Amino acid sequence: MTIRRATGLRTGILATVFSFTLMSHAVSPANADSPSSSPKARTVHRAHITPVLHAATRAASAHAAKAAAAIHAAVKPVMTSRLIRGANGRLVRVSVARHKVLERFYASSFADDVTSGDVTEGEDPVVRAAAVAALGNMNGTALAIDPATGRILTMVNQKLALSSGAEPCSTIKLTVALAALQEGIVTRDTPVALGGGYHLNLTEALAHSNNMYFETLGRALGFERVRHYATELGLGELAGYNIAGEQLGTYPDQELPAALGGVGRMCSFGESVSMTPLQLGAIVSAIANGGTLYYLQHPTTVDEIAALEPKVKRTLDIASLIPEMQDGMLAATKYGTARSLRANFREFPVMGKTGTCSNNGTRFGWFGSFADTPRGRIVTVIFLEGGRPTFGPKAAELTGQFYRALFDTKYFDSKPAESVAANSVGTN
Repeated sequence: MTIRRATGLRTGILATVFSFTLMSHAVSPANADSPSSSPKARTVHRAHITPVLHAATRAASAHAAKAAAAIHAAVKPVMTSRLIRGANGRLVRVSVARHKVLERFYASSFADDVTSGDVTEGEDPVVRAAAVAALGNMNGTALAIDPATGRILTMVNQKLALSSGAEPCSTIKLTVALAALQEGIVTRDTPVALGGGYHLNLTEALAHSNNMYFETLGRALGFERVRHYATELGLGELAGYNIAGEQLGTYPDQELPAALGGVGRMCSFGESVSMTPLQLGAIVSAIANGGTLYYLQHPTTVDEIAALEPKVKRTLDIASLIPEMQDGMLAATKYGTARSLRANFREFPVMGKTGTCSNNGTRFGWFGSFADTPRGRIVTVIFLEGGRPTFGPKAAELTGQFYRALFDTKYFDSKPAESVAANSVGTN
Protein backbone atom coordinates (compact mmCIF):
# COMPACT_ATOMS: atom_id res chain seq x y z
CA MET A 1 0.00 0.00 0.00
CA THR A 2 1.40 3.40 -0.88
CA ILE A 3 0.64 6.76 0.59
CA ARG A 4 -1.45 8.66 -1.89
CA ARG A 5 -3.12 11.98 -2.45
CA ALA A 6 -6.61 12.09 -1.05
CA THR A 7 -8.68 11.89 -4.22
CA GLY A 8 -11.58 14.27 -4.63
CA LEU A 9 -10.16 16.64 -2.03
CA ARG A 10 -7.80 18.80 -4.06
CA THR A 11 -8.73 22.44 -3.80
CA GLY A 12 -6.69 23.79 -6.66
CA ILE A 13 -3.89 25.18 -4.53
CA LEU A 14 -0.70 25.59 -6.52
CA ALA A 15 2.80 25.61 -5.11
CA THR A 16 3.54 28.62 -7.31
CA VAL A 17 0.77 30.67 -5.71
CA PHE A 18 1.73 31.03 -2.08
CA SER A 19 2.30 34.66 -1.13
CA PHE A 20 -0.27 35.83 1.37
CA THR A 21 -0.50 37.70 4.64
CA LEU A 22 -1.70 36.57 8.05
CA MET A 23 -2.66 39.07 10.71
CA SER A 24 -1.67 39.03 14.38
CA HIS A 25 0.76 36.15 14.05
CA ALA A 26 2.34 37.04 17.39
CA VAL A 27 -0.83 36.85 19.49
CA SER A 28 0.20 33.49 20.87
CA PRO A 29 3.82 32.28 20.87
CA ALA A 30 4.67 31.65 17.23
CA ASN A 31 7.06 28.88 18.08
CA ALA A 32 5.61 26.16 20.25
CA ASP A 33 8.86 24.96 21.80
CA SER A 34 11.11 28.01 21.80
CA PRO A 35 10.84 31.82 21.83
CA SER A 36 13.56 31.99 19.20
CA SER A 37 12.91 34.00 16.08
CA SER A 38 13.88 32.30 12.87
CA PRO A 39 15.69 34.06 9.99
CA LYS A 40 13.49 35.58 7.34
CA ALA A 41 13.26 33.58 4.17
CA ARG A 42 13.71 35.29 0.81
CA THR A 43 10.42 36.84 -0.32
CA VAL A 44 8.97 35.85 -3.69
CA HIS A 45 6.04 38.00 -4.76
CA ARG A 46 3.21 36.43 -6.76
CA ALA A 47 0.65 38.16 -8.90
CA HIS A 48 -2.44 36.34 -7.66
CA ILE A 49 -3.77 34.75 -4.48
CA THR A 50 -6.17 31.80 -4.58
CA PRO A 51 -9.55 31.98 -2.81
CA VAL A 52 -8.53 29.08 -0.60
CA LEU A 53 -5.55 30.97 0.76
CA HIS A 54 -7.74 34.04 1.26
CA ALA A 55 -10.00 31.84 3.36
CA ALA A 56 -7.02 30.50 5.30
CA THR A 57 -5.93 34.06 6.03
CA ARG A 58 -9.39 35.13 7.25
CA ALA A 59 -9.71 32.03 9.42
CA ALA A 60 -6.29 32.59 10.94
CA SER A 61 -7.13 36.23 11.67
CA ALA A 62 -10.41 35.31 13.34
CA HIS A 63 -8.73 32.66 15.45
CA ALA A 64 -5.98 35.12 16.38
CA ALA A 65 -8.56 37.60 17.67
CA LYS A 66 -10.18 34.92 19.85
CA ALA A 67 -6.77 33.81 21.10
CA ALA A 68 -5.94 37.40 22.01
CA ALA A 69 -9.10 37.67 24.09
CA ALA A 70 -8.33 34.40 25.84
CA ILE A 71 -4.76 35.42 26.60
CA HIS A 72 -5.92 38.84 27.85
CA ALA A 73 -8.20 37.10 30.33
CA ALA A 74 -5.41 34.80 31.52
CA VAL A 75 -2.64 37.33 32.14
CA LYS A 76 -1.82 39.18 35.31
CA PRO A 77 0.06 42.48 35.33
CA VAL A 78 3.35 42.47 37.26
CA MET A 79 4.67 45.88 38.26
CA THR A 80 8.41 46.51 37.97
CA SER A 81 10.51 49.63 37.64
CA ARG A 82 13.47 50.72 35.57
CA LEU A 83 15.66 53.76 35.03
CA ILE A 84 15.34 55.89 31.92
CA ARG A 85 17.12 59.08 30.94
CA GLY A 86 14.86 62.12 30.86
CA ALA A 87 14.89 65.10 28.53
CA ASN A 88 17.25 66.95 30.89
CA GLY A 89 19.72 64.06 30.80
CA ARG A 90 18.97 62.92 34.35
CA LEU A 91 18.00 59.34 35.20
CA VAL A 92 14.40 58.91 36.31
CA ARG A 93 12.83 55.74 37.77
CA VAL A 94 9.52 54.83 36.16
CA SER A 95 7.01 52.06 36.83
CA VAL A 96 6.47 49.47 34.11
CA ALA A 97 3.60 46.98 33.95
CA ARG A 98 4.65 43.62 32.58
CA HIS A 99 2.09 40.95 31.79
CA LYS A 100 2.78 37.35 32.60
CA VAL A 101 0.67 34.43 31.40
CA LEU A 102 -0.30 32.25 34.34
CA GLU A 103 -0.56 28.50 33.88
CA ARG A 104 -0.70 26.09 36.78
CA PHE A 105 0.55 22.54 36.58
CA TYR A 106 -0.45 19.82 39.01
CA ALA A 107 1.49 16.81 37.71
CA SER A 108 5.02 16.06 38.87
CA SER A 109 7.89 16.06 36.40
CA PHE A 110 9.72 13.48 38.48
CA ALA A 111 9.04 9.88 39.44
CA ASP A 112 10.70 7.07 41.34
CA ASP A 113 11.51 3.71 39.80
CA VAL A 114 9.95 4.30 36.37
CA THR A 115 11.40 0.98 35.19
CA SER A 116 9.29 -1.10 37.57
CA GLY A 117 7.53 -3.92 35.74
CA ASP A 118 9.47 -3.53 32.49
CA VAL A 119 10.09 -6.73 30.52
CA THR A 120 13.72 -6.50 29.45
CA GLU A 121 15.04 -9.95 28.48
CA GLY A 122 14.67 -9.32 24.76
CA GLU A 123 16.14 -5.81 24.82
CA ASP A 124 19.63 -4.65 23.96
CA PRO A 125 21.25 -4.22 27.41
CA VAL A 126 23.68 -1.51 26.26
CA VAL A 127 20.94 0.57 24.67
CA ARG A 128 18.68 0.07 27.67
CA ALA A 129 21.36 1.15 30.14
CA ALA A 130 21.94 4.35 28.14
CA ALA A 131 18.20 5.11 27.97
CA VAL A 132 17.66 4.46 31.69
CA ALA A 133 20.58 6.72 32.58
CA ALA A 134 19.38 9.50 30.26
CA LEU A 135 15.80 9.42 31.57
CA GLY A 136 16.99 9.46 35.18
CA ASN A 137 14.19 10.40 37.56
CA MET A 138 12.15 12.25 34.96
CA ASN A 139 8.53 11.18 34.68
CA GLY A 140 8.62 9.82 31.15
CA THR A 141 9.46 7.03 28.76
CA ALA A 142 12.32 6.41 26.34
CA LEU A 143 12.27 4.23 23.21
CA ALA A 144 15.04 3.22 20.84
CA ILE A 145 14.13 1.57 17.53
CA ASP A 146 16.02 0.03 14.64
CA PRO A 147 14.28 1.73 11.67
CA ALA A 148 15.56 -0.92 9.26
CA THR A 149 13.48 -3.65 10.94
CA GLY A 150 11.01 -2.04 13.33
CA ARG A 151 12.61 -3.80 16.29
CA ILE A 152 12.31 -1.94 19.59
CA LEU A 153 15.80 -2.08 21.06
CA THR A 154 14.61 -0.79 24.42
CA MET A 155 11.43 0.59 25.97
CA VAL A 156 11.94 2.25 29.35
CA ASN A 157 8.85 2.76 31.51
CA GLN A 158 6.73 0.41 29.44
CA LYS A 159 3.57 1.26 31.34
CA LEU A 160 3.69 4.82 30.01
CA ALA A 161 5.04 3.86 26.59
CA LEU A 162 2.13 1.48 25.99
CA SER A 163 -0.56 3.81 27.34
CA SER A 164 -3.20 5.56 25.24
CA GLY A 165 -0.85 8.45 24.68
CA ALA A 166 -1.25 12.20 24.84
CA GLU A 167 -1.58 15.26 22.67
CA PRO A 168 1.32 15.14 20.18
CA CYS A 169 1.98 18.86 20.49
CA SER A 170 4.31 20.11 17.74
CA THR A 171 5.47 16.66 16.66
CA ILE A 172 2.23 16.56 14.64
CA LYS A 173 3.96 19.01 12.29
CA LEU A 174 5.88 16.12 10.76
CA THR A 175 2.69 14.61 9.34
CA VAL A 176 1.41 18.03 8.23
CA ALA A 177 4.67 18.81 6.44
CA LEU A 178 4.59 15.48 4.59
CA ALA A 179 0.98 16.09 3.59
CA ALA A 180 1.70 19.59 2.24
CA LEU A 181 4.76 18.35 0.35
CA GLN A 182 2.86 15.42 -1.15
CA GLU A 183 0.02 17.68 -2.26
CA GLY A 184 2.43 20.13 -3.89
CA ILE A 185 1.39 23.02 -1.67
CA VAL A 186 4.96 23.86 -0.62
CA THR A 187 8.54 22.82 -1.12
CA ARG A 188 11.18 23.37 1.52
CA ASP A 189 12.03 26.74 -0.08
CA THR A 190 8.50 28.12 -0.62
CA PRO A 191 8.24 31.42 1.31
CA VAL A 192 5.05 31.85 3.30
CA ALA A 193 4.15 35.38 4.40
CA LEU A 194 3.11 35.54 8.06
CA GLY A 195 2.37 39.23 8.37
CA GLY A 196 4.45 42.30 9.01
CA GLY A 197 6.85 41.47 6.21
CA TYR A 198 7.79 38.22 7.94
CA HIS A 199 8.27 35.18 5.70
CA LEU A 200 9.18 31.62 6.53
CA ASN A 201 9.99 28.47 4.59
CA LEU A 202 9.53 24.85 5.63
CA THR A 203 13.09 24.38 6.84
CA GLU A 204 12.91 27.29 9.26
CA ALA A 205 9.34 26.49 10.29
CA LEU A 206 10.40 22.98 11.32
CA ALA A 207 13.57 24.24 12.97
CA HIS A 208 11.72 26.77 15.12
CA SER A 209 8.38 24.95 15.32
CA ASN A 210 6.41 27.92 14.04
CA ASN A 211 2.73 27.48 14.85
CA MET A 212 1.27 30.02 12.45
CA TYR A 213 3.10 28.44 9.51
CA PHE A 214 1.61 25.01 10.19
CA GLU A 215 -1.83 26.38 11.00
CA THR A 216 -1.75 27.97 7.57
CA LEU A 217 -0.77 24.71 5.89
CA GLY A 218 -3.51 22.90 7.77
CA ARG A 219 -6.20 25.31 6.64
CA ALA A 220 -4.94 25.14 3.07
CA LEU A 221 -5.05 21.34 3.14
CA GLY A 222 -8.42 21.07 4.89
CA PHE A 223 -9.38 18.57 7.57
CA GLU A 224 -10.07 15.61 5.29
CA ARG A 225 -6.65 15.70 3.67
CA VAL A 226 -4.90 16.36 6.98
CA ARG A 227 -6.62 13.34 8.51
CA HIS A 228 -5.96 11.17 5.46
CA TYR A 229 -2.20 11.61 5.64
CA ALA A 230 -2.07 11.36 9.43
CA THR A 231 -3.82 8.00 9.39
CA GLU A 232 -1.69 6.77 6.47
CA LEU A 233 1.29 7.47 8.69
CA GLY A 234 -0.20 5.32 11.43
CA LEU A 235 -2.08 7.67 13.76
CA GLY A 236 -5.26 6.08 15.08
CA GLU A 237 -3.77 2.57 14.67
CA LEU A 238 -1.80 0.25 16.91
CA ALA A 239 1.87 0.76 16.09
CA GLY A 240 3.09 -2.53 17.51
CA TYR A 241 2.75 -6.13 16.42
CA ASN A 242 1.35 -8.28 19.24
CA ILE A 243 2.87 -6.10 21.96
CA ALA A 244 1.09 -7.04 25.17
CA GLY A 245 -0.66 -4.11 26.84
CA GLU A 246 -0.36 -1.66 23.95
CA GLN A 247 -3.22 0.83 23.90
CA LEU A 248 -4.52 2.77 20.94
CA GLY A 249 -3.96 6.44 20.29
CA THR A 250 -6.84 8.12 18.47
CA TYR A 251 -7.33 10.51 15.58
CA PRO A 252 -10.75 12.21 15.56
CA ASP A 253 -13.28 11.72 12.76
CA GLN A 254 -14.36 15.37 12.91
CA GLU A 255 -12.52 18.65 12.77
CA LEU A 256 -11.92 20.54 15.99
CA PRO A 257 -14.63 23.23 16.36
CA ALA A 258 -13.69 26.56 14.83
CA ALA A 259 -14.06 28.26 18.21
CA LEU A 260 -11.20 26.08 19.46
CA GLY A 261 -8.97 26.72 16.47
CA GLY A 262 -10.26 24.20 13.93
CA VAL A 263 -7.93 22.25 11.69
CA GLY A 264 -5.24 24.90 12.13
CA ARG A 265 -4.92 24.12 15.82
CA MET A 266 -4.90 20.41 15.04
CA CYS A 267 -1.90 20.99 12.76
CA SER A 268 0.12 23.19 15.12
CA PHE A 269 -0.44 21.47 18.47
CA GLY A 270 -2.23 18.24 17.60
CA GLU A 271 -5.27 19.45 19.53
CA SER A 272 -7.89 16.68 19.98
CA VAL A 273 -5.39 14.05 18.75
CA SER A 274 -3.96 11.36 21.02
CA MET A 275 -0.61 9.91 19.95
CA THR A 276 1.41 7.18 21.65
CA PRO A 277 5.22 7.09 21.90
CA LEU A 278 5.15 3.96 19.72
CA GLN A 279 3.19 5.76 17.01
CA LEU A 280 5.71 8.60 16.92
CA GLY A 281 8.50 6.04 16.84
CA ALA A 282 6.93 4.32 13.82
CA ILE A 283 6.50 7.64 11.97
CA VAL A 284 10.09 8.76 12.60
CA SER A 285 11.32 5.29 11.61
CA ALA A 286 9.48 5.57 8.27
CA ILE A 287 11.15 8.93 7.65
CA ALA A 288 14.53 7.49 8.64
CA ASN A 289 14.32 4.39 6.41
CA GLY A 290 12.91 6.06 3.30
CA GLY A 291 9.19 5.28 3.60
CA THR A 292 8.55 1.83 5.08
CA LEU A 293 6.04 1.91 7.92
CA TYR A 294 6.90 -1.18 9.97
CA TYR A 295 4.90 -2.75 12.72
CA LEU A 296 7.09 -2.23 15.76
CA GLN A 297 8.15 -5.44 17.48
CA HIS A 298 9.35 -5.82 21.06
CA PRO A 299 10.96 -9.24 21.55
CA THR A 300 10.75 -10.43 25.14
CA THR A 301 13.09 -13.45 24.96
CA VAL A 302 16.34 -14.43 23.26
CA ASP A 303 14.41 -16.87 21.08
CA GLU A 304 12.09 -14.09 19.90
CA ILE A 305 15.11 -12.01 18.93
CA ALA A 306 16.47 -14.86 16.82
CA ALA A 307 13.08 -15.45 15.15
CA LEU A 308 12.22 -11.79 14.52
CA GLU A 309 11.28 -10.96 10.94
CA PRO A 310 10.38 -7.39 9.91
CA LYS A 311 6.67 -6.89 9.32
CA VAL A 312 5.64 -4.14 6.91
CA LYS A 313 2.38 -2.35 7.64
CA ARG A 314 2.49 -0.29 4.45
CA THR A 315 4.92 1.33 2.07
CA LEU A 316 4.70 5.12 1.91
CA ASP A 317 5.56 6.99 -1.26
CA ILE A 318 7.61 9.63 0.57
CA ALA A 319 11.21 8.89 -0.47
CA SER A 320 11.37 12.00 -2.65
CA LEU A 321 9.87 14.14 0.13
CA ILE A 322 12.25 13.15 2.90
CA PRO A 323 15.13 15.36 1.70
CA GLU A 324 12.67 18.28 1.82
CA MET A 325 12.05 17.46 5.50
CA GLN A 326 15.53 16.54 6.68
CA ASP A 327 17.00 20.03 6.45
CA GLY A 328 14.42 21.35 8.91
CA MET A 329 14.76 18.38 11.25
CA LEU A 330 18.55 18.79 11.26
CA ALA A 331 18.24 22.55 11.75
CA ALA A 332 16.07 21.90 14.81
CA THR A 333 19.03 20.24 16.55
CA LYS A 334 21.62 22.68 15.22
CA TYR A 335 19.99 25.99 16.13
CA GLY A 336 16.27 25.42 16.63
CA THR A 337 14.03 24.09 19.38
CA ALA A 338 16.13 20.93 19.88
CA ARG A 339 19.53 22.62 20.09
CA SER A 340 19.76 21.55 23.76
CA LEU A 341 20.71 18.12 22.39
CA ARG A 342 24.08 19.54 21.29
CA ALA A 343 25.02 20.32 24.89
CA ASN A 344 25.76 16.60 25.23
CA PHE A 345 26.24 15.24 21.72
CA ARG A 346 27.68 16.59 18.46
CA GLU A 347 29.49 13.61 16.96
CA PHE A 348 26.83 12.50 14.44
CA PRO A 349 23.99 14.33 12.68
CA VAL A 350 20.70 14.05 14.57
CA MET A 351 17.41 14.99 12.91
CA GLY A 352 14.28 15.45 15.01
CA LYS A 353 11.22 17.35 16.10
CA THR A 354 10.27 18.65 19.53
CA GLY A 355 6.80 19.10 20.97
CA THR A 356 5.55 21.03 24.01
CA CYS A 357 1.99 21.61 25.16
CA SER A 358 -0.25 21.06 28.18
CA ASN A 359 -3.68 19.74 29.05
CA ASN A 360 -5.63 19.84 32.32
CA GLY A 361 -2.66 20.78 34.48
CA THR A 362 -0.19 18.34 32.89
CA ARG A 363 2.59 19.46 30.60
CA PHE A 364 3.94 17.23 27.82
CA GLY A 365 7.41 17.19 26.33
CA TRP A 366 8.17 15.19 23.18
CA PHE A 367 11.24 14.60 21.06
CA GLY A 368 11.38 12.12 18.20
CA SER A 369 14.66 11.80 16.30
CA PHE A 370 17.02 9.65 14.32
CA ALA A 371 20.81 9.72 14.22
CA ASP A 372 23.17 8.88 11.35
CA THR A 373 25.87 6.72 12.91
CA PRO A 374 28.62 4.42 11.58
CA ARG A 375 26.43 1.55 12.69
CA GLY A 376 23.43 2.83 10.78
CA ARG A 377 20.43 4.89 11.77
CA ILE A 378 18.82 4.62 15.17
CA VAL A 379 15.47 6.18 16.15
CA THR A 380 14.81 7.57 19.60
CA VAL A 381 11.59 8.86 21.17
CA ILE A 382 11.50 10.49 24.58
CA PHE A 383 8.14 11.51 26.01
CA LEU A 384 7.84 13.38 29.31
CA GLU A 385 4.86 14.26 31.50
CA GLY A 386 4.77 16.68 34.41
CA GLY A 387 4.89 20.36 35.26
CA ARG A 388 7.04 23.33 34.35
CA PRO A 389 10.36 21.41 34.08
CA THR A 390 8.76 19.24 31.38
CA PHE A 391 8.98 20.45 27.77
CA GLY A 392 10.24 19.39 24.36
CA PRO A 393 13.75 20.87 24.60
CA LYS A 394 14.24 18.91 27.85
CA ALA A 395 13.39 15.70 25.98
CA ALA A 396 15.93 16.72 23.33
CA GLU A 397 18.55 17.32 26.01
CA LEU A 398 17.96 13.83 27.44
CA THR A 399 18.23 12.39 23.93
CA GLY A 400 21.66 13.98 23.65
CA GLN A 401 22.63 12.28 26.90
CA PHE A 402 21.38 8.97 25.49
CA TYR A 403 23.47 9.27 22.32
CA ARG A 404 26.46 10.39 24.38
CA ALA A 405 26.24 7.31 26.61
CA LEU A 406 26.13 5.01 23.58
CA PHE A 407 29.04 6.84 21.96
CA ASP A 408 31.15 6.62 25.11
CA THR A 409 30.60 2.85 25.30
CA LYS A 410 31.67 2.58 21.61
CA TYR A 411 28.30 1.07 20.80
CA PHE A 412 28.27 2.68 17.37
CA ASP A 413 31.60 1.06 16.49
CA SER A 414 30.58 -2.49 17.40
CA LYS A 415 29.15 -3.49 14.00
CA PRO A 416 29.38 -2.18 10.44
CA ALA A 417 26.37 -0.23 9.17
CA GLU A 418 25.37 -2.90 6.66
CA SER A 419 24.60 -5.39 9.44
CA VAL A 420 22.11 -3.11 11.20
CA ALA A 421 19.16 -4.72 9.40
CA ALA A 422 20.08 -8.18 10.62
CA ASN A 423 17.78 -9.81 13.13
CA SER A 424 20.55 -10.05 15.69
CA VAL A 425 21.09 -6.29 15.88
CA GLY A 426 21.54 -5.08 19.43
CA THR A 427 22.16 -8.47 21.05
CA ASN A 428 25.72 -7.67 22.06
